[in-house]
Amino acid sequence: MSLTDRLAQRYPGGDSGRIARTSGAITGSTSGGLSASLRLRIHRELLEILGPQLYDNRTPDAVLEKKVRDTISDVLARSDSPLAVADPARISAELLDEILGHGPVEPLLRDPDVTEIMVNGPDQIFVERFGRIHQVDASFVDEHHLRRVIDRIVSRVGRRVDESSPMVDARLPDGSRVNVVLPPVALDGSMLTIRKFAREALTTDDLIGFGTFTPEVAQFLYACVRARVDVVISGGTGSGKTTTLNVLSSFLPPEERIVTIEDAAELQLRQNHVLRLESRPPNIEGRGEITVRDLVRNALRMRPDRIVIGEVRDGAALDLLQAMNTGHNGSLTTVHANSPRDSISRLETMSLMAGLELPVRAIREQIASAVDLVVHQSRLRDGSRRVTQVTEVLGMEGEVVTMQDLFVFDHRAGHDDNGRHLGALRSTGLRPRLLETLADAGIPVPVGLFEGRPW
Repeated sequence: MSLTDRLAQRYPGGDSGRIARTSGAITGSTSGGLSASLRLRIHRELLEILGPQLYDNRTPDAVLEKKVRDTISDVLARSDSPLAVADPARISAELLDEILGHGPVEPLLRDPDVTEIMVNGPDQIFVERFGRIHQVDASFVDEHHLRRVIDRIVSRVGRRVDESSPMVDARLPDGSRVNVVLPPVALDGSMLTIRKFAREALTTDDLIGFGTFTPEVAQFLYACVRARVDVVISGGTGSGKTTTLNVLSSFLPPEERIVTIEDAAELQLRQNHVLRLESRPPNIEGRGEITVRDLVRNALRMRPDRIVIGEVRDGAALDLLQAMNTGHNGSLTTVHANSPRDSISRLETMSLMAGLELPVRAIREQIASAVDLVVHQSRLRDGSRRVTQVTEVLGMEGEVVTMQDLFVFDHRAGHDDNGRHLGALRSTGLRPRLLETLADAGIPVPVGLFEGRPW
C-alpha cells in the first residue's frame, strides 16, 4: 500500500484528525493545526513529484530537503487555507520535520536544554530538562505516525524492530542513544526513549563548572588515567556515567591505540588512533549476533594500548577482568550499581554469567587484582549529577574485597534557595596506595590533595 493510500485510509474524507506540531501539540483539524486534507494533498504531490527519491538513501539530505521544501512552498502558495496563508514558514517547517525528520520530537532534539526525550505512546511526550522531567505539549498523530518515525530511526543503523522483535537499541546520526519497545510488550502504544548526545563533547572544565567533581578530584583522575590505572565508573541510570567516561577518555595519551566497545556508539574520543566497535543484534533469522563479549575477546587481538567499554552488563565482565590482569592496564568502563561496593558485587555476578564454573573466591581475586579505582556517580534529588564517591580497591582480606573511600560527597552542606545541593567532594584524609603507582609512572600527585578537612 502506497503512502498516499495509507494516508487516505487514515484520514477518511480528509477533514479531521489530530495533528502533531513540532513546536507543540495542537488538537483539532483546522482550529490549531494544518488540516488533514491539506496535509494529505501535500503528501500526494510530494509522491507524484519526487516519488522514490523520498526514500532513496543515496540522495543527499540537503538536496532532498530543498526539493521537499520547494514542493511544500508551492502547494501552500496555491492553498486557500487561512492558516497556511497566515503562517507559511511555520507550516513548511512542521511538514518538513514530519516528512524528513522525527515528527514532534524534532524540535526537542534541537533544544540544547533537553537531555532526554520519553515518548509513552503517541499521546504523551515527556522531556528531561536540567535533571527534572516535564510533560510537553506535543503528540504524534497516531500510532502509525509514531511507528514511521521509529522505523526511520532504526533502519538508518541497520536495525529492525517489529512484533516478532519488539525491543531494540539504536542511535541517531548525531550519536544519541535510542531505545524502542513496541506492542505487544508495550501495552499502551509504542515507547521511544532518546538519550540525547551532546553536540560538543563536554570537557573537564564543564564538569567542574556543573559541580560534578572538584578540581582536586579532576587532577587525581587525570593522573590515574595517564598512569594506566584501571577505572570503573559506577552509578544508576541517567546518573551521567557515560559523560564522565567521555571526559576521562579525553585524558588518554594521543599516541596510544585505543579500542572502544559499545552497544550503541556514544563515546566522543578526540584522539587520532581510535578503533570503534559496536555490537550487533541477530538478524531476522536469529543469526549473526555479535555481543559485547565477542568484541572484547576480539579487541585483545587488535593490539590495543587501552580498551574502553561503554558498559559491561553480562559475561563480558570476566573477559574485561582477564584483559586488565594480562597486560591491558588503563582500561575504562561503566557499570550500573548503587555504590562502589555494589559495583564490585555486580562485576562478580556478571562474571558468573560467563558460564564458567569458577569459584567465587577466584572471581573476587580477579576483581581485586584488576580494578584499581571506582568512581561512583549519582543523580541527586535536585536533578544534578555528581560524583559522590571516589573509592580505591585495596585487595583481598579473607573472602572480602577491601576498599577505602578517598573522596566523599558532603551531603550535610545543605541546599541553596533554589534547592540545589551546596555540598562538594571532600577528601577523607586517607592517602591512596595508588600514589606509588602514579609516582612510578612519573605522574606525581600533591599529597595535599588528600589532607582531611573538618566535616
